Amino acid sequence: MEFRKDFLWGGATAANQCEGGYDQGGRGLANVDVVPIGKDRFPVIAGKMKMFDFDEEHFYPAKTAIDMYHRWREDLAMFAEMGFKTYRLSIAWSRIFPKGDEAEPNEEGLQFYEDIFKECKKYGIEPLVTITHFDCPMHLIEKYGAWRSRELVGFYKNLCRVIFNRYKGLVKYWLTFNEINMILHAPFMGAGLYFEEGDNQEQVKYQAAHHELLASALATKIAHEVDPENQVGCMLAAGAYYPYSCKPEDVWASRQADRENYFFIDVQSRGEYPAYALKEMARNGIEIKMEPGDLELLKAHTVDFISFSYYSSRVSTTDPELLEQTAGNIFASVKNPYLEASEWGWQIDPLGLRITLNDIYDRYQKPLFIVENGLGAVDTPDENGYVADDYRIEYLAAHIAAMKAAVEEDGVDLLGYTTWGCIDLVSAGTGEMKKRYGFIYVDRDNEGNGTLARTKKKSFDWYKQVIASNGEDLSND
Repeated sequence: MEFRKDFLWGGATAANQCEGGYDQGGRGLANVDVVPIGKDRFPVIAGKMKMFDFDEEHFYPAKTAIDMYHRWREDLAMFAEMGFKTYRLSIAWSRIFPKGDEAEPNEEGLQFYEDIFKECKKYGIEPLVTITHFDCPMHLIEKYGAWRSRELVGFYKNLCRVIFNRYKGLVKYWLTFNEINMILHAPFMGAGLYFEEGDNQEQVKYQAAHHELLASALATKIAHEVDPENQVGCMLAAGAYYPYSCKPEDVWASRQADRENYFFIDVQSRGEYPAYALKEMARNGIEIKMEPGDLELLKAHTVDFISFSYYSSRVSTTDPELLEQTAGNIFASVKNPYLEASEWGWQIDPLGLRITLNDIYDRYQKPLFIVENGLGAVDTPDENGYVADDYRIEYLAAHIAAMKAAVEEDGVDLLGYTTWGCIDLVSAGTGEMKKRYGFIYVDRDNEGNGTLARTKKKSFDWYKQVIASNGEDLSND
């Protein structure tokens, strides 16, 4: 086997990390807008600190981000110059339904994305669209409690029906929820969940997860009804857990950690709650309220493919003496002594991508799609804005080589590969601009200063060569 001839090479962004224009075009306020940079970011992301609007004490990077709202034509032209076959982007829910519960959508928001999709088609770029990349309209959070309320299933269904009909023939590949397992680790950012005192947080998270899983199944159902050509995928924040040692307790801890993340995809891909999850919930006193027909819906409308993000592998141990954690990551884990780490403490493990691909493919036997992979690093441009980012090229080349091995040697069915942050954007984890992933440098700093000018990095031409050779030429000459 080798990469399919129609392999979808490209890059990925999220509306809330690049668009800006938070109050333009009829757009409503969303949870992702009111997450600040700085020491309060994680308490807000985790649903432990209430921040439902802007204040004077904090800086909110998503308000402007990299202003793609006004510059998307320029950016798409650069993606096309690199030879992108696909571009993964997300729809801001509050651009389509500013409050989330309206009967009629916002035409200006619908037109905005229609123009983008048509521009993609002009360049021969296949849009890969995330319906919800952490976005939840603030009105739905304040009035209904976000995804803890079953009513959100209906509002999401309305959103899906509108966009599937409007963009029929323009968009074929859809993802229902970005990194759906993030609801367990960053519940406010991931699903708009804020916890009041006395809340049983695990109960709230798993009930909200059930509502998202129902919504995902409904999205899949509607997508196939509107256009049988539609392909719908789920999306997981992935990365295999290794046992720290061959001690059986460490091996078991790593299996349990993997299961916690695979639980969502088990439901979306296999169509039913796995026995281990039902047992775990029963042990912890978590009771998911279901209605008649829920389980049948989940079973009847499983996803067509499985997409995931991969940045690093993780490590599990039961030894309290070995609990030195990796830094700067929502998924902190025990440090792996065999791996190098990025400037943000993310452990660099290309072979881990091959392992993860095999684990997921063996588990589900459905086509896979790597929709996020990349290196967040401090880039230092010269006076012309050029960055010689050989470290990024080295990271990506090693991961693409591992991905090639998974396809060619292991027989994994892989649809495509989109690097994360193909243009510099706001970091979801830290809110920083200086943590850069892109092939394109954007002149903007953590405090919001800069011209927003776009310039090509060294990796721009390197990735162009990778795409043109369908992954055969990874050299950096």
